[in-house]
Amino acid sequence: MHLRAPAGTEDVLPERVAAWRRVETAAREVLGRCGYREIRTPVFEYTGLFARSIGDATDIVEKEMYTIPRSSAAAGAAPDAASDDEDTLTLRPELTASVVRAYLEHGMHKSRPFQKFFYLGPLFRRERPQKGRLRQFHQVGIEAIGSRDPLMDVETIDVFVRLLGAVGVIGSTVNLNSTGCRECRGVYRGKLSAHLRVHEGALCENCRRRLDRNVFRVLDCKVKTCQPAIAGAPPITESLCPACAAHFGAVQEGLKAAGVPFVLNPRLVRGLDYYTKTVYEVTSPYLGAQSAVGGGGRYDNLVEELGGPPTGAVGFAIGLERLLIAREAVDETARKGASAPPALAPAEAVSDLYVVAVEEAQRGAAFRLLASLRSATLRADMDYDARSLKGQMRSASRAGARVVLVLGPAEVAAGTVQLKDMAKGEQRGVPAEAAAEEAKRVLGLS
Repeated sequence: MHLRAPAGTEDVLPERVAAWRRVETAAREVLGRCGYREIRTPVFEYTGLFARSIGDATDIVEKEMYTIPRSSAAAGAAPDAASDDEDTLTLRPELTASVVRAYLEHGMHKSRPFQKFFYLGPLFRRERPQKGRLRQFHQVGIEAIGSRDPLMDVETIDVFVRLLGAVGVIGSTVNLNSTGCRECRGVYRGKLSAHLRVHEGALCENCRRRLDRNVFRVLDCKVKTCQPAIAGAPPITESLCPACAAHFGAVQEGLKAAGVPFVLNPRLVRGLDYYTKTVYEVTSPYLGAQSAVGGGGRYDNLVEELGGPPTGAVGFAIGLERLLIAREAVDETARKGASAPPALAPAEAVSDLYVVAVEEAQRGAAFRLLASLRSATLRADMDYDARSLKGQMRSASRAGARVVLVLGPAEVAAGTVQLKDMAKGEQRGVPAEAAAEEAKRVLGLS
């Protein structure tokens, strides 16, 4: 038996958790400041939710979902990914559908139709594992449900850029396109199909199959042999209806007014069927060939398709693993002499206080002091490996402790403790019962 994590998953060890928490804290601060409230949904849903929302001809539904049978009758058969009943459950491959389901299930569309949500959490896709692309991965994202205003599209892009800035990921590019509505997508579908049929022989097997099932997915293909045909395809923006063209123009003007740079990318599509009108993707030069940090767009039909009223909606999702890789690459570039990115909050100390016993005989008294400090709401710790005094002081330093409380035989006998301010290098005796208040004063907490 090999003791290792499953392929496509990774352990986030304590040394790395600090970096994750700093990014998550920055995200919560930015999103909260912009009016988004956190929502948490189950990590699995009925399979039909994703088949209906994402599209049964997408790679996610066809090949990448982790679906499990619920009933004993279904246990002996392969689950049907397109099933809309309650026999199968699927680990969520994305979060927009789950948020919309919660929005409808809890009647938010009736009590207060316009809602702004954000989420942080794990997702699951059976993809080929590679750097920054795992089978269990994590996303931070937002959903603004209840508005068709193009300025809402602009806000989500602006929030995306603000979040990257807060995390310190610099030099990113906003790629922008419109996929139109049902009307203009129908017109474009005919033009695109006609063009790709001419080049069908050069397309990969997946793209030849997509010609009949979902021709727009061809534009999302990364296979090298398909690129000439994709590059020569007519852009969808030439087929936009007047309303969609006006919406796309308003988004561009709004971004310019907000000072958010962008580039038009007429080949950009998102890999999920629910997108309409505005779509965008943000890429980073620090991620190599797989350069996307995340993306999003408008999905004005999804609420209605899941049983709600016609409702405008727009949002984005950012891969946290990819965000961390980009941030670390920025840091590495800065270390090599380039300009430094905006600083994140410093790594959080494990403990503010550390209790040190000079001898084994004082360890019981040290633990009683530790318990009293924690009862006073202070973050405190001590050594449990019976290290020497010098070793305990090294442990205190590694823990980031700003105050060390030392107990020796003389202190225990006198009911005192030696309080050492690590920043100033000053040490003095204080009564043991006053240690918590004196520590708070040194830490600036009182």
